[in-house]
Amino acid sequence: MRTERRVIGILAHVDAGKTTLAEGILYLTGSIRKLGRVDHQDAFFDNFELERARGITIFSKQAELMLGNTPVTLMDTPGHVDFSAEMERTLQILDYAVLVISGADGVQGHVETLWRLLARYEIPVFLFVNKMDQPGTDHDWLMRELTKRLDSRCVDFSVDEDSEEFKENLAMCEEELLESYLKGNDITAAQIQKLVKERKVFPCYFGSALKMQGVEEFLKGIERYTVSRAYPDVFGARVFKITRDHQGKRLTHMKITGGILRVKDLLTNRREEEKQDASEIWEQKADQIRIYSGSSFSPAGEVSAGMVCAVTGLDHTYAGEGLGAEQEAELPVLEPVLSYRIELPPECDVHQTFLKLRQLEEEEPELHIVWNEALSEIHAQLMGEVQIEVLKSIIYQRFGIRVEFGSGNIVYKETLRRAAEGVGHFEPLRHYAEVHLLLEPGERGSGLQFGTICSEDILDRNWQRLILTHLEEKRHRGVLTGAEVTDLRITLVAGRAHQKHTEGGDFRQATYRAVRQGLMMGESVLLEPVYEFRMEVPSEAVGRAMTDIRKMSGSFDSPEIQGETAVITGNAPVVTMRGYQTELLAYTRGRGRLSCTLKGYEECHNASEVIAMQAYDPEADLENPTGSVFCAHGAGFVVSWDMVREYMHVDSGLREDPDGLLKQDGSAGNPEVIPERVPRQGVYSGIGKSEGKVRESTGSRDGYAEEKELEEIFARTYGSTPREKNRYAKSRRVEAPAAVRPARKEKLEEYLLVDGYNIIFAWDELKELARINIDSARDKLMDILCNYQGYKKNHVILVFDAYKVKGGRGEVQKYHNIYVVYTKEAETADQYIEKTAHEMGRKYHVTVATSDALEQVIVLGAGAVRLSAAGLLEDVQLMNREIREGYLEQAKGGKNYLFDHLPKELDDTMEDVRLGRRNMEGSMKK
Repeated sequence: MRTERRVIGILAHVDAGKTTLAEGILYLTGSIRKLGRVDHQDAFFDNFELERARGITIFSKQAELMLGNTPVTLMDTPGHVDFSAEMERTLQILDYAVLVISGADGVQGHVETLWRLLARYEIPVFLFVNKMDQPGTDHDWLMRELTKRLDSRCVDFSVDEDSEEFKENLAMCEEELLESYLKGNDITAAQIQKLVKERKVFPCYFGSALKMQGVEEFLKGIERYTVSRAYPDVFGARVFKITRDHQGKRLTHMKITGGILRVKDLLTNRREEEKQDASEIWEQKADQIRIYSGSSFSPAGEVSAGMVCAVTGLDHTYAGEGLGAEQEAELPVLEPVLSYRIELPPECDVHQTFLKLRQLEEEEPELHIVWNEALSEIHAQLMGEVQIEVLKSIIYQRFGIRVEFGSGNIVYKETLRRAAEGVGHFEPLRHYAEVHLLLEPGERGSGLQFGTICSEDILDRNWQRLILTHLEEKRHRGVLTGAEVTDLRITLVAGRAHQKHTEGGDFRQATYRAVRQGLMMGESVLLEPVYEFRMEVPSEAVGRAMTDIRKMSGSFDSPEIQGETAVITGNAPVVTMRGYQTELLAYTRGRGRLSCTLKGYEECHNASEVIAMQAYDPEADLENPTGSVFCAHGAGFVVSWDMVREYMHVDSGLREDPDGLLKQDGSAGNPEVIPERVPRQGVYSGIGKSEGKVRESTGSRDGYAEEKELEEIFARTYGSTPREKNRYAKSRRVEAPAAVRPARKEKLEEYLLVDGYNIIFAWDELKELARINIDSARDKLMDILCNYQGYKKNHVILVFDAYKVKGGRGEVQKYHNIYVVYTKEAETADQYIEKTAHEMGRKYHVTVATSDALEQVIVLGAGAVRLSAAGLLEDVQLMNREIREGYLEQAKGGKNYLFDHLPKELDDTMEDVRLGRRNMEGSMKK
């Protein structure tokens, strides 16, 4: 179905005039009769007392209006950095976004963060440069700033749209449009709509929202250049927020993404295609449907696709959940980096207060309210000082409790330096599950990625999906400080279930334990949050600023001199840069400016100090056990993490190669037991082993206790492991084939297919070279791959696009020791690589180097191995390092003899000649 309704959100850095622009839009469209102002505390959207008192937007809100004949839902989002998580949740339901920029301040650090988020969620953007009435604002300078710091396709739409300059700027944004324009064809409104929708053009308007200058022209541009979208007929909805009204009723805010929702319709989280625990499945009716506009709402009997509404009667929904045909939402990028201890009044019951605060976590998932068992304290993760003050007010208004917050601590995270296999086994009486996971380090900022290469012949698809669900639902704790783990690819490689005794909860326990055991087996790395900063200081203070950055363990680029001001950009740990704004203002006498945005997590600069201070013992953490539970002689026993591999029932087939990398040898899922691994405790119950064979136990079941009693015994003995829902952890599931071709044991010839231009524009060095001369970049890549082939001894095929070459027939050249392919006309490098990988994948070991996500999925299905551009670069750097280290080792005193590197047959021949047993023609002396 196609709907004319649009959902448009307004975003901005704090104090850019976002709410004032929203007031102007509501006034011009007839939704309000009087213009409100933030400083007068009568703005339409700022309907909470805290928002009016502070003059900032704290919660995202909606308003219904008509833009011409088109119904529009306008979403107002917070601009302050401390409430950016609320803003990010709203992004996932937008059709279009309006980014407001202060003309007096230009592009600030948080604006660039917003721009990256809009790109991540692929939202078309209109820009409104506000406050152009203030003295000192320069239209041309601001336009250059937008094209330089945001995107070169930002086009000024405030000029005459019939002018040749405007049309030329538009045409430069797309190649097809440029070709059409050069042929004399005019640019139509439909073409502009398509460019905006596909994020190939970003219309820019200038004005003053306070004085209503340029707002009307801006609205006409939105009305003219936005288009409706099609939705499926099957019901679907995306939950983006949970709130409570004045009477305490729980409201689930959602956008309908398909079909129709009616009052009293039954909603559920059941997924027919997935195996779920019965205890987790809920079914509830939509008691009431509300359409909010500001603080008021109107009830609705039904809502159709494209509408944003709030539903009562749902108690188990969470932000980011997909209902019906809708899938889970993208997981957020922005997250708190500070953890605070909540200090309660003496008369408060700590446990009751904790349960009340968990209600707030439903509404603000990033708060992550945690009960510290060892210290009997409540901790919360927050974005900053402003959020603290707001949270204190909300707690007092809602629960009547005056709380204080202790000093904030940095939120650290952990990851692995190299791959490790994790094994988890859970086999108390009447239960059975075993899970084998491959834990591999991912790129910084990638979060947790989950997938499976386990064959369905080894483990049923439903069990595999359940294991992936259990991986996603929990914040897995590291083993250095107990911090959350991140930047890992966790792949299910093998597992086992029992036909009668396996339940969903068994795989939950086995999965959790497999992750922890793998972390114990691997080499963990502590990560800390890092700021990306932009510092503006007077020229005479540059030396002091650079010295301070070095003291803060930061790094920076060469200062850029702009008149009497120097601009320094770089990175520094959050822990060392906290509070530096005050110091900067002091020594620059108020002339310095500092803007910081969270870059992400990097390796901690003082890891040993932090680990020693935390004094975390992973084996004493009973809620996150590292060992596994096995069963023998009708009783369960715990096996410590370092002994689990000696007791495991399944061989995953993972082996270390000479380089220390984990690879499958084709024996994944093999139930045969290596005799020396058979424990001496006797035959296992359920599925047991005896003399290296797998067999069904014949033991009697009469002695089994009731399940509830067993759970209590297990909790008293090994510690309870409550299930912690992690519905908004930074993780995502990477779909992979349910069954994978087992690795062949024989040595296969290796082929590397390289997408040439993809690699060039992914490597910074080649990308910079390509800007000057693309031929030089191409030659440089060819030389790099020649060295790579000589070191790896594989077959390298480098493919370049030539599909736009008129009459091109395709060409294959031999360049030293590699092959270079130029595709024929109308054939892209992607098509050539996919075809070649499909033909060669069954006979050879084929690796495809590209960062094209779609191409990676296709080649994986063709039986090839995928290698990202970053992964290939890392391989090349490692090769260079190993060559250099080998040379240095020889230079330090190792002797390099003539025959050391000859093949054995030739070496033997030369030795016979040296000793006189053979002449050079090869005949032996008599």
